[in-house]
Amino acid sequence: MSNNDPPQRSTENTTHSLAILDDYAQIAEKHFSSIPNLRITSFPSTLAPSDHSSLISRLQPYTIISTMRERTPLPAPVLSSLPNLRLLLTTSTRNASIHLPTCQSRSIPVTGTRGFSIAFDAHDRPVPTSSPDAVRRIDPLPSGSTTQHTLSLLLALTSRVTIDDHALKSDPDAWQSGLTMPLAGKTLGVVGLGKLGGAMARACALALGMKVVAWSASLDARKVREMEKSLGLEEGSIRAVSKEELFSTADVVSVHYVLSDRSRGVVGREDIGRMKKGAVLVNSARGPLVDEDALYEALVEGRIRGAALDVYWSQEPLEEGSRWRTTKWGMHGKVRVVLSPHMGYVNEDTMETWYAEQADNVRRFIEGRELGFQLT
Repeated sequence: MSNNDPPQRSTENTTHSLAILDDYAQIAEKHFSSIPNLRITSFPSTLAPSDHSSLISRLQPYTIISTMRERTPLPAPVLSSLPNLRLLLTTSTRNASIHLPTCQSRSIPVTGTRGFSIAFDAHDRPVPTSSPDAVRRIDPLPSGSTTQHTLSLLLALTSRVTIDDHALKSDPDAWQSGLTMPLAGKTLGVVGLGKLGGAMARACALALGMKVVAWSASLDARKVREMEKSLGLEEGSIRAVSKEELFSTADVVSVHYVLSDRSRGVVGREDIGRMKKGAVLVNSARGPLVDEDALYEALVEGRIRGAALDVYWSQEPLEEGSRWRTTKWGMHGKVRVVLSPHMGYVNEDTMETWYAEQADNVRRFIEGRELGFQLT
């Protein structure tokens, strides 16, 4: 069969092979292990995005591939070289790193996840919600996890949590060796006032007493009023401003844009240059939204107070020699930087739910039933 032939319809008697990619926590296999006629192999380590030949060699034997978010890109040259692929599983409702037109041309369905409710038994194993063994049920809210993590990054940086934790554990004389940055009354600048940006605005306004300004290319006063109402905030809690005003007045800039060709580099060198010396930048959205070189230079030269980053630019996981790993932050004039390994969505409830939903689609596929949510 050629690479362009449409995949054969599955039957219950067909044996399939599943490749699980980038399951760093190694929690996926238990969701698939009870499915009959399925051979499972897990590849928890991500290959370099440019290493197409190794990725093709790894994936060519498999009829089903499970991916997690955008950890492994699957461009057209890779997908076109997988003659056995019949079903591609991803998570959430979009994945910009999968070349969907290639899948469509080969009639390969690509299923996503919506995060439906699932139940767990007494041993924390996922079971159908109708099962008599169900003792715990969850309704995952990925946006809540992302907001929690974004807020944690901000507080870790401004309250010196990571710095002082390390000092107390490594230096017997360490005690109150610096000053925290109070946030009450300060201004939060939200770049992208969507679901996640709005949740961050609400958390900082209500819990920390911060003033909130916001900007995006299409934001206006009407949309701000609608967002305030949906968040349960008083009118006037969020102020729409120009991009120039946001970057020149905000004490905290928090990035929440969706990455696209148009938004790539939306936080540019001029924007970072407008930031106050005492301001910090938080990015839990996508690395390429921010001009990496401009931000790195501002941090190394001490032109802003610091940054807290959950996402990166060229490659994730960060390569061993990445300047973000190797720079001695907080020393020799360099400011403080807090890093985390893209954890905004990696909470136990969401991850378990996503893999349970993937497994449900595999069962449907093998049994010849209609698949769940599909990307188009």
